[in-house]
Amino acid sequence: MVPTIRHPLFDPAHPARREALLRGAGVGPQHDAADGHPRSVAASVEQVVLVDDRGDPIGVADKATVHAAHTPRHLAFSCYGFDPAGRLLVTRRADDKSTFPGVWTNTCCGHPAPGESPADAAIRRLDFELGLEVTDMRMVLPDFSYRATDGRIEENEFCPVLTCIVESEPNPRPDEVGLTQWWSWNRFLEAAADPDSGLSPWARLQAPLLDAALHR
Repeated sequence: MVPTIRHPLFDPAHPARREALLRGAGVGPQHDAADGHPRSVAASVEQVVLVDDRGDPIGVADKATVHAAHTPRHLAFSCYGFDPAGRLLVTRRADDKSTFPGVWTNTCCGHPAPGESPADAAIRRLDFELGLEVTDMRMVLPDFSYRATDGRIEENEFCPVLTCIVESEPNPRPDEVGLTQWWSWNRFLEAAADPDSGLSPWARLQAPLLDAALHR
């Protein structure tokens, strides 16, 4: 079974600014100039939320212009999807991805749009990239952040980590995901500890922290 997560969605011990950020990135939704109605994320140019060292929103930028050799700090998410038996769905990033192509990693990563919570962004991207139906989306590591480079492009992310239950088999988009596999949690931890496993740098950092949080 999936380990019991004893963390409320928003920890009351944390500052109120985190709750506001995680509920909606701290930036209002995008609106169509003509009628003032919110635009869907898919219909607009994809934007990311820029954040300061504390994780507070300070602006937005087009995703296509943000990732470079030196990338400004921005809001992201990582999601770990378990099946009811406790297996983790791991994915291999497509070979033509602009950042970290071909690496094995957690179930899904992405960027909340302005006004979108990490949980809502995770549900959106799980459906888009993998065709997944999920339940029990939970925030587990609300303050995780990291920097990493693949030698060409740097990731510099304030990256809350979530978990969910996967209720369907994956149907990946080949331009996003090259392969999928179901791993035991112990296998994932072993891969995270093995420098030659090909696992993404963020998953290596997240794995022991997530393991400790899941088994509190």
